[in-house]
Amino acid sequence: MALPASPRIALIRQRYTRFGGAERFVAGALEALVARGARLSVITRRWQHQPGVETIGVNPFHLGRVWRDWAFARAACRVVDARGFDLVQSHERIACCDVYRAGDGVHRVWLQRRAAAGGWRARFGQWLSPYHHYVLHAERRLFESPRLKAVICNSAMVRDEISACFGVPEARIEVIYNAVDSEYFTPILRTRYRQEMRERLGVPESAMVYLFVGSGFARKGLDTAIRALAALPSHCCLVVVGKDRATPRYRRLARKLGLASRVYFAGPQADTAPFYGMADALVLPTLYDPFPNVVLEALACGLPVLISDSCGAVDIIRDGENGFICAARDLEGLIARMRRLMDAELRDHLMPVSRALVESWQAEAMSARLLGLYRRLLKHEDEITDKVHARIPLE
Repeated sequence: MALPASPRIALIRQRYTRFGGAERFVAGALEALVARGARLSVITRRWQHQPGVETIGVNPFHLGRVWRDWAFARAACRVVDARGFDLVQSHERIACCDVYRAGDGVHRVWLQRRAAAGGWRARFGQWLSPYHHYVLHAERRLFESPRLKAVICNSAMVRDEISACFGVPEARIEVIYNAVDSEYFTPILRTRYRQEMRERLGVPESAMVYLFVGSGFARKGLDTAIRALAALPSHCCLVVVGKDRATPRYRRLARKLGLASRVYFAGPQADTAPFYGMADALVLPTLYDPFPNVVLEALACGLPVLISDSCGAVDIIRDGENGFICAARDLEGLIARMRRLMDAELRDHLMPVSRALVESWQAEAMSARLLGLYRRLLKHEDEITDKVHARIPLE
């Protein structure tokens, strides 16, 4: 599917980290678009080079998060105004875009969930935070912008939140799920890595291994996962893959609960595949997550998944049928479902069920939907231009 007239498309993303799901989505989309004739530019502070993609470095001086985001938004919009791109897609909350990908969800909703979990101290801290005030303001300006033509969400959950919070018509919101490489993430990883990775981490071969993957532990619900583990038999372990500046606090929590030898902190990993291979189930009791790629990867590997009802994967998971769901802060509900996952026969039953959920979620399908959206938007712009020109009399 070619794009019309080699359009100039700009993507805005402040920085690229190979560990981020949103960034992996951008990188995959770029490759697909270049292959179909688009001329692409990435407006960014820092980005890994990709063939055929122009990188426009925008890195104004800043101190602190508010200045950082404000300065980048201002500089990026100057580039957009100067270059006259045919279509601008932003992965940041910036009002000068035609398309916004809401990969980070709705900040307003995240703050509500965070405040509910943290009580009055969390609410007071959020009220005092200049950064949260800035993001809420930027988010509102973005969705009220007359330039915004479409919003891309990676879950129906986020689509519904945007409609409810900002009144954006559902007709302007496109749900395009992330793709998963089901040839790389496969049940075969269990045969390849189960013994090797357990030996490397010092996890007993007979252990029931729950895997937690994600950076930003407070948001991902690691505290709840560790507390749930304390109620399970001693052969149950939790392997934590991801990074967080507060990791020492979670280590202390594990020690306090007598779990120092049962919680393994593996740190951030460029390749998570071996960890899916060693695990028996994925546990992710997130406070708020639009739709984490780790759920798709775990499902592709045949792992049963246990998520919270604040995770966009509720679009495809049905509690007790093809996975498990509990409320984000429901400790007893989480414990009960983790106990159910100790049943080896149940896990064996869920392996093909999990795999079947995402086998069709290939990059080609994601790219086709993305390209279809671009074609519609670019065609609409061409029609508007033609109408304007038709009104201008010839000299």
